[in-house]
Amino acid sequence: MQESFFFQAMVYLAAAVVMVPIAKKIGLGSVLGYLLAGVLIGPACLQFIGQEGTDIMHFAEFGVVMMLFVIGLELEPSRLWRLRKAILGMGGIQIAGTSAVVTGLAVLAGVDLKQALVLGMILSMSSTAIVLQSLNEKGLMQTAAGQGSFAVLLFQDIAVIPMLALFPLLATAPATGTEGGAHGGASPLDALPAWAQPIAVLSAVAAVIIVGRYLTPPLFRIVAKTNMRELFTATALLLVVSIAVLMTVVGLSPALGTFLAGVVLANSEYRHELESDIDPFKGLLLGLFFIAVGASIDFDLIMANPVLILGLVVGVMVCKLVVLLGIGKAFTLSTDQNLIFSFGLCQVGEFAFVLFSFTTQEGILPKELTDIMTAVVAISMAFTPLVMLLNEKLLLPRLGVREADTRESDVEDGDNPVIIAGYGHFGNTVGRFLQANNVGTTVLDIDSDNVDWLRRMGFKVYYGDASRHDLLEIAGAGKAKIIVIAINDPEKRLELVETIKKHFPDLHILVRSTNRYDAYDLMNAGMLHIYRETLDTSLRLGVDALTLLGYRAHEATRAARTFFTHDERTLKRLSAIRNEDEYVSAARESMEELERVIQADRSAPDLRIDEGWGEESLIADANKNS
Repeated sequence: MQESFFFQAMVYLAAAVVMVPIAKKIGLGSVLGYLLAGVLIGPACLQFIGQEGTDIMHFAEFGVVMMLFVIGLELEPSRLWRLRKAILGMGGIQIAGTSAVVTGLAVLAGVDLKQALVLGMILSMSSTAIVLQSLNEKGLMQTAAGQGSFAVLLFQDIAVIPMLALFPLLATAPATGTEGGAHGGASPLDALPAWAQPIAVLSAVAAVIIVGRYLTPPLFRIVAKTNMRELFTATALLLVVSIAVLMTVVGLSPALGTFLAGVVLANSEYRHELESDIDPFKGLLLGLFFIAVGASIDFDLIMANPVLILGLVVGVMVCKLVVLLGIGKAFTLSTDQNLIFSFGLCQVGEFAFVLFSFTTQEGILPKELTDIMTAVVAISMAFTPLVMLLNEKLLLPRLGVREADTRESDVEDGDNPVIIAGYGHFGNTVGRFLQANNVGTTVLDIDSDNVDWLRRMGFKVYYGDASRHDLLEIAGAGKAKIIVIAINDPEKRLELVETIKKHFPDLHILVRSTNRYDAYDLMNAGMLHIYRETLDTSLRLGVDALTLLGYRAHEATRAARTFFTHDERTLKRLSAIRNEDEYVSAARESMEELERVIQADRSAPDLRIDEGWGEESLIADANKNS
């Protein structure tokens, strides 16, 4: 038994370690990597694991519970209150709309009305794990699409509770099992009279709020005083597990309960410590969940009914996509945000596995139907990263550019000398500085929410991919003098550099660099004006550190200036080296040379670099002395 456990653990971990980096490398994302790992080691391929994948999934669902706890920690109650319209509006309409469409189509296909209604409600659920993980990876959680997706998913988690209460009333056959409750197992509430059960549920929710608000802070304070990191981690896990158990006992969603606890603790002084301690467990269990989903896909059933099952997958996803697009339009999401929102949520979620199992046990749906629909759910989840990638690579660039093109007339009123591509934290600082000096700027940005905000601030802004020369032409690149490339993606920066060199050779290019390795690529692309975003701030911090240690302010500042000049020249030399051993040797030699230069400068404190003593003189003097 023990050997079997360790072997299973080894297989799961090895599959993840091999497949996830490959999937990330080819741009498919970690979620699809985990799903492919599950297919690879599952019954369909290598058969390292059998049909126990479904049992593992029930354990791995705890990763979803932990994920919602961490999300709750990042949401202050006031922010959650601001989302109430999206949660009730977008979430409620999505559940009702999808359920109605699927129910109608199922009835037309000959399914009994009660069973069709149950199918509609179950298939309206989306995957909290896949959607939130994918949005977090792409940095989209704070966008309108990310916030809308989160609101819908949260409402779906809440909707599981009334669904479980309603389903037994729709049963068409005797129950085949004794399991009850939200997640299997007889609920202790069943022994209570009907009037007492809602009171018990509300009491459990109140207990979570009271404990989170008043009892956990002093508990964490006591644990923190022991200075034992592992004890704090154990306490954090105990809190999450205890809430999950309590929610399961009263028949509520464990994920919903832990999310509520996270929101209550969002203002706690231990919020960041809790998040950092829970995060590794959350990531590992989520990965295990995705592997289990991949392993649970019944390929024998699929091969026996390929047209039916794949047709159902496409049909369900298209129905949900249409409903979601309509919701996004009604809630005034921009085209790109609506596409991200709709394509992200068009799959069926992990709660469907639980609900289909429950409906079989209660005699609501026949086992033959739930087996087919379970395969449909798993395949739709596996397709989601591919569908999102399709949207990102094919639809968004084209539709985004068209949206920008419709605003061409806006730029004809003036000829701004500077174009800024990307208006995040780096481009924003540059833009505000130029505006303060009465220099007009035109901004290109891929974040539509940011575009709307910047227009309200008075900037000339276009939404779209700045690497497209036609969009640059609309923005006035043919008349501008300078373009500041401040976009986040290093590959996009290089692509934009090549576009400008080809179509706008007279435009001066000032380009942001994330780090020195990114700077090497830009140098090799012929860039002369490269700005490493962390260099100046790091040196400023170093100057303050030297000052606090007793160095004179002008001496520390001069040392930083020497370092900067030396590092910029060294950067150009190192960018041409391809051999790793040669690079290491040259980098060590450069560091030793820098130490000699600064020591030589310090030994002549009356000299000033900015009074004629260039660094070349210091280097020559340092080398002569050594």
